[in-house]
Amino acid sequence: MTNPSRLGEDIAAMRQRDPAARSNLEAFLTSPGIHALFWHRVAHWLWRWEWFLLGRLVSHLSRGLTGVEIHPGATLGRRIVIDHGMGVVIGETAVVGDDCLLYHGVTLGGKNAASRNEVEGRRHPCLGERVSVGAGATILGPITIGDDAVIGAMSVVLKDVAPNSLAVGIPAKVKKRIRHP
Repeated sequence: MTNPSRLGEDIAAMRQRDPAARSNLEAFLTSPGIHALFWHRVAHWLWRWEWFLLGRLVSHLSRGLTGVEIHPGATLGRRIVIDHGMGVVIGETAVVGDDCLLYHGVTLGGKNAASRNEVEGRRHPCLGERVSVGAGATILGPITIGDDAVIGAMSVVLKDVAPNSLAVGIPAKVKKRIRHP
């Protein structure tokens, strides 16, 4: 159902990105982001096997325990870090790439049924790999956030963001291109 090595990857990613996580055991026992990812994998497995109600129930219970709401239909990559977690919402058709970092209060939401991406059938955002999303940021609709992009805290993103870009504001605008070593 869920791969134990994924849990190990989650813990390692949390330790790498969160200086407050002093040991693997501490990260495992006290990180709501790790707990939410674990329970999402269970719910997603049920969802893929078309046990929709059971998947939604697992997701609902996880939200109550962690404060993180991830729809069981959402597709999440590897080594995602949900730091602090409270108030994070990830919608049904959202896609989050590998090695992303989401802070508390992040929403990956849909605008409405009419905004569905006709090609991919998505209503929610797609985050590339290594995307960082600041606290309280809201990303809405079937848009794409490119690899290595950074979304500033409290920003509202309504349009695609190119790879290696910093987007901030309401509505978010690209302020600069980020150079990676």
